[in-house]
Amino acid sequence: MLMSAADYRDSLRHYNPRVFIDGEAVESVADEPRLAPGINAVGVTYDFAVEEEKKLLMTARQGTSGQTVNRMLHINESSQDLLYKLEAVRLLCKEVGCAQRYLSHDALNAIFQATHRADAEHGTDYHQRFLAYLHDVQERDLTLGAAMTDAKGDRSKRPGLQSNPDVYVHIKERRPDGIVIRGTKAIVTGAPYMHEFLVMPCRTHTAEDADFAVVCAVPVDAPGVTIVARPAGRPGEAAAKFSAKYGQSTGVVIFDDVFVPHERVFLAGEHEEAGFLTTSYATHHRQACIAARAGFGDLLIGAGALMIEANGLDPNRHGHIRDAMVELITITESFYACGIAASVYCSKDPAGSVMPDTVFSNIGKLLLATKIYDMHRLAHYVSGGLIVALPGPDEDHNPETQASLAAVLGGRDDIPAAQRLEVSRLIEDLTATNQGGWYSVISLHGGGSPEAMKREIWRNYPVGEKAELVERLLDRGVLDQGQRVSKQPGRCCVKGCEVPDPPPAAK
Repeated sequence: MLMSAADYRDSLRHYNPRVFIDGEAVESVADEPRLAPGINAVGVTYDFAVEEEKKLLMTARQGTSGQTVNRMLHINESSQDLLYKLEAVRLLCKEVGCAQRYLSHDALNAIFQATHRADAEHGTDYHQRFLAYLHDVQERDLTLGAAMTDAKGDRSKRPGLQSNPDVYVHIKERRPDGIVIRGTKAIVTGAPYMHEFLVMPCRTHTAEDADFAVVCAVPVDAPGVTIVARPAGRPGEAAAKFSAKYGQSTGVVIFDDVFVPHERVFLAGEHEEAGFLTTSYATHHRQACIAARAGFGDLLIGAGALMIEANGLDPNRHGHIRDAMVELITITESFYACGIAASVYCSKDPAGSVMPDTVFSNIGKLLLATKIYDMHRLAHYVSGGLIVALPGPDEDHNPETQASLAAVLGGRDDIPAAQRLEVSRLIEDLTATNQGGWYSVISLHGGGSPEAMKREIWRNYPVGEKAELVERLLDRGVLDQGQRVSKQPGRCCVKGCEVPDPPPAAK
């Protein structure tokens, strides 16, 4: 059953998680003003799925059940699925900044693959457990938090060598009916207003660290779970033209001897498959991040164009303004093009799902992670210094100053000063406040640091094939002995890749 945003908000009232914000206990997540922008943002993922003009993009038919589900919970089966997911995430994020719920999608797809591998290797029944869980989540249209990033402690030591083992989530006890886990996940997106957490390892583990290789599903209000969160966005601030309505909370989630029944345990010590899950999730999530930040780019491009117009400038006549806008567009569409390529050049997984191309996913994510600061700079350049020099919005209604400010802070005569001030504050909110810094940090480190992406690009790019090409051109007599296998996108099988139909135009 597909829920609406109102249904989603109401569903949160059926949970009673232990949540703290700013040192205070939260009585009702659904009614907490400091979390409202985050709940609003996730709510859009629900409303768009039931809107007639958007539901083709925002829903999908789940092949393992035959049911129509929210695309944020769908297991991808084709490159077209990946393209639709990319477009859906961009559509959502240009509306709300960060839709958050796409993490549910990325985690589900990675666990789908990893459990299938574990069963094939170890004769377990994890995949069937997971399918039962997946279908239940899709039927109830839940939002799942990706509880992946451990606190980690001393980064130079492996999990089993930490002085405090609780800096990583691990299996403390194995029982006939399940496991007991404890430890800390330091960064969980949207933690307070999730329905459940998907607990996953954030790094590869060795056999000695097998107890840290745990994957399971835990309700947000399970006994022993504590969430210490920050507010979502800038609720209640008059100057926060965007983030007062839409934002994102993050939380530290502490698992204090939490019991997880067997039917919700999807890996419990299978460290090799857990390592595969970590890299699989990273690939899925980096492809999604590409779309998310492209949506943010759409906001900056649109706001920049409005500010240029309000300032009385014409990009066709003022080349430096045009050049800055073209650079902003080029950055946004360049990393988004990598997301499209990652979708088209996907590979089929033995589980029956598809994996975005690793190289293109990581290149796109690396580009956006390092170019986000340039995106902010360009938005500042085309907008002018007014975006951080305006008096507070209360002055807009102050009878002592309102008329004089409106008279001198306007731009073009045919554009009201109030409109120019609104756009200025929107750009400030997105780029030059604590929220602007937050967007930069999640772009840089969300889904892994740039170093992680560089390693994946180097590990998967067919450098050897390029060297062989040059050796042939130099006529050095290099013989093809079948020892170099290309991982070049588009050459993964004899059949080759099929270009999918483009997604429907979304309004």
